[in-house]
Amino acid sequence: MVKLANAVTTFLLGVSGTAARSLSSTARSAAFVGGSRACSGRTGVAMHAADQKLPVMAGEDVMSQKAHGTSEKPVMKDLRWGCDYDTADRICNFNRHYAEFAGYWTTTKFLQEVDREGPTTYYDSVTGEPLFTAPVGRSVEDFLKESVSHGWPSFRDEEVNWDYVRCLPDGECVSTSGTHLGHNIPDGKGNRYCINLVSVAGQAKKE
Repeated sequence: MVKLANAVTTFLLGVSGTAARSLSSTARSAAFVGGSRACSGRTGVAMHAADQKLPVMAGEDVMSQKAHGTSEKPVMKDLRWGCDYDTADRICNFNRHYAEFAGYWTTTKFLQEVDREGPTTYYDSVTGEPLFTAPVGRSVEDFLKESVSHGWPSFRDEEVNWDYVRCLPDGECVSTSGTHLGHNIPDGKGNRYCINLVSVAGQAKKE
C-alpha cells in the first residue's frame, strides 16, 4: 500500500505528501467486508448531522429485505472503472456496516478515466439513478485530494442528489431503492459522505 500511495501522489497534481501518507496509514487499518467495521465512531457524529437540515433522513424501512438483499435486483454487470462485480453486489445489497478496503478506488481505472476538467456524475450500481455529482464548488484536484486523504471518495452536501440519497440515524448513507452507499462522517467542514466506489459505479439509467 505504501507503493500505491506513492503512485497516487505522483499521479495527482497538487496532492500533498501529507495526504498520500494519510492514505497509506488509512489503508493499513482498512475495513474489509467481513472484517472490521468501516468508519468507526460514526454514531456520535451522525447524531450531530441529524440536527442539521442536511442530510435528508430516512427510516429503516428503506433498507428492508427485498428480492435481492436490500435491493430488488443485483448490481449491473458493466460497472464503470473496472469495479469488481462480486464485491459491489455484496457491499451494495447484502451489507449494512462494512466497506471496500480503504484506497480500493485507487486500484481501479478511476484515476485514469475520471474527467479532469469538470464534474463527474456517479450512478447507483443497481438502478443507474444519479446519486452524486462532483466536484461542485471546488476543483477536481481538491475533490481527489480529500478522497485520497480519507481513503474513500468523499462528497459534500452540494454534491449529493437528494432525490435518490438518504441517511439513516446511525450515519449510514443509502439510496432510496435500498443500495448501501457508505456513511456520513462529518468533519470541521460539515457533512462528508464517505462512499464506496463500487456502490456508485453504475451506468446511467436508460429512459
